[in-house]
Formats: sequence, C-alpha cells, structure tokens
Amino acid sequence: MRLINMLKAGIPLGSFHGIPVRLHYSWLVIFALVTWGLSANYFPIGYPHWSVTAYVAVGLATSVLFFCSVLAHELAHSLVAQAAGIRVHSITLFILGGLAQIAQEPGRPNVEFRVALAGPATSLALGVLFGAISIAAAGVSEPLVAVSAWLGRINIVLAVFNLIPGFPMDGGRVLRSIIWWRTGSLRGATRTASAIGRGVGYLFVFGGIWMIFGGNWGGLWIAFIGWFIQSAAAGSYREVVLQDMLQGHRVSEVMMRDCPAVSPQLTLEELVNDYILGSGRRCFPVVEGSRALGLVTLHNVKQAPRELWSTMTLGEAMTPLDKLKLVEPDQDLSTVLQLMTTEDVNQLPVVDEGKIVGMVARENLLTFIHTRAELGM
Repeated sequence: MRLINMLKAGIPLGSFHGIPVRLHYSWLVIFALVTWGLSANYFPIGYPHWSVTAYVAVGLATSVLFFCSVLAHELAHSLVAQAAGIRVHSITLFILGGLAQIAQEPGRPNVEFRVALAGPATSLALGVLFGAISIAAAGVSEPLVAVSAWLGRINIVLAVFNLIPGFPMDGGRVLRSIIWWRTGSLRGATRTASAIGRGVGYLFVFGGIWMIFGGNWGGLWIAFIGWFIQSAAAGSYREVVLQDMLQGHRVSEVMMRDCPAVSPQLTLEELVNDYILGSGRRCFPVVEGSRALGLVTLHNVKQAPRELWSTMTLGEAMTPLDKLKLVEPDQDLSTVLQLMTTEDVNQLPVVDEGKIVGMVARENLLTFIHTRAELGM
C-alpha cells in the first residue's frame, strides 16, 4: 500500500481504455541505465563497426521499445481485469518495471488465474514476435536485427521471471489462484503464497549478497529486487487479512456520529483555537444551515500561509463536497479501507440522503480490527 501511494507522483502519459498511464520519476533512472548499458556495452561488443551515433540511437530506440513491452504486459493484466468487471485505477512504470493498480482482489480464483497469466503470456508473445522479426530482417537491416533480437530475448526473460512463484509476482498469483481453487479459502491461499513469496525474496537477497562478495556488484540489484518481493509479499498478506476481517461489517458500526459541524464563515484561526486544539479532532464537516458544503481538515489548514489564518474562511480553505470521496452508512468496511488506501486519505465523510451524518477514519477501522483480534473473533 505504501508503494501504491508512493507511485502516485509521476508524469502523465494519457489513458488507454479509461486507464490513466504515467511514468514515475524513478523510471528515468532505469531508462538511463538500460540505454547506457546497450549503447556503451551490448551493441559495441556485438557490432564493433557501428558509429557512436548509431550505438546511441539504436540504444535509445531499444530502451523505448522495451518499456513499451513492459507497458503492454501491464495493459494485458488491466484489460483482462476490466473484462471481468474489476476497475483498474492506473498503470505506473517505475524503476522495477510496471504496476497495474487494480481496485480489488478478484472475486473468484479463475478470474485471478486469467488476470495473472495475461501479463506473462503477452511478454512471451512479444518475445516470439520480436524473435521472428530478427530472423526475417537478417541480411536486410542490421540495426533491426540487433534491436529485435535483444527485445525477443528480454521479453521471454520477463515472462519467465514473472512466473517465479513468489507472491505478489504473477507466478505467485497463479499459485494463489490454484490453492484458492483447491481449498476455497482466499485468506489461506494468500498465507501460503505469501510465505513462498517471502522465501523467494530472501533467496534473491542472499543470492545478491553472495554475488557482491564475489565481486559482482550486479548482486546489489538482485538483493534489492529480493527485498522488494519479500516486503510486498508480507504487505499483501496483511492487506488480505484486514479485508477479510472487515468483510461483512458496515460503516454504521464504526463511524463517529458526534462530529461537530463548523460554519463556512469561521476563520482558520478560530477553527484552530476553538475546535482543533480543544478537541484534538483533525477533520470537520462544513455546513451552512442544513446543507453540507464540504470538509476542512488539518491538511487544509497547513496548506494556508500562517499569516492568512486570521482572515481566510473555512469556505475558502475547505475541500468542496463534490470533490470528496463519500461513503454511506450501509457500505461494507472492506470497500472503505480500499478507498482510503487508493485515495491516500485518513478519513471519509459518511453521507445519508445528501447529509453528512458522521465520519469514518482509518483509526476507527484499526481499532475495530484490533478489538476483534483481541477477542479472537
């Protein structure tokens, strides 16, 4: 979850089938490294008679096509998920490849199986396609042969690597779907797949360290990938456990009903002195008469320059109601946790028939979970 929130920053590339696509800034690092490796080492060794300009141009073109291949891999996951009725929030390319942010866990093991396999199958198909192009272009265009041969190999490597049974990698998700299908328990399947995923991650870490001690600094990258896999595996299991504990419970069970409403005419200074400091609350509905206008939070206050607190009103500083994510009293708590995570917010207004009737905070959900865990429920 922390990874998803971290990757929200980036460069928008547009959208495909309604899915926003963006580049995280860390992608620029790996793009530069791949381009440099191809231009300064790989192509000069294989084609020593090329000019420096040719090395750079072909290296850049190959890097761009490689990351287009990674994007195709993630789009395959996303389109299969969409076909199954699952919303996809975004696709982000970052230093470790790509991430399709899918809104929820697949409801059935066969859906997860199809979604998980779609990416590696696409990479494998691209590998075969580029391999065929490199054969067909022999004797016609040496740069085309060089580019397509490398892309063919790297896409096949990408397909095989992603099928390693280390959850939450694609292979780990395939494994989870099979266990889920056999046992009928998503939580149990996730526990098993996550344990295997963490084991795979630690193998990568130890293998990377062994490579470093052997004088191969490429092991640093292997160890980093291993750390990422084991951390993601542990985090994914925690997420499923939380979702499982919240499933079937409603917002009305945990929401705060005694939320003091504030007037849009109040200044930020009055809000801080009369409401925030006295109550410790960080979030207040802004209401005029019986009409909800929006929400003002500690974040809104901190965004305003201190010298304006005495004059800026809550009506000016608040987040308007139409820009807020809202939940209803009978909404399932598992969907609320997903919404808080994807939107990176700590509290949400609870609305019933157009009126704010309370607030639900991440703290409420965690207290609810911890209490049930203590009681063995």
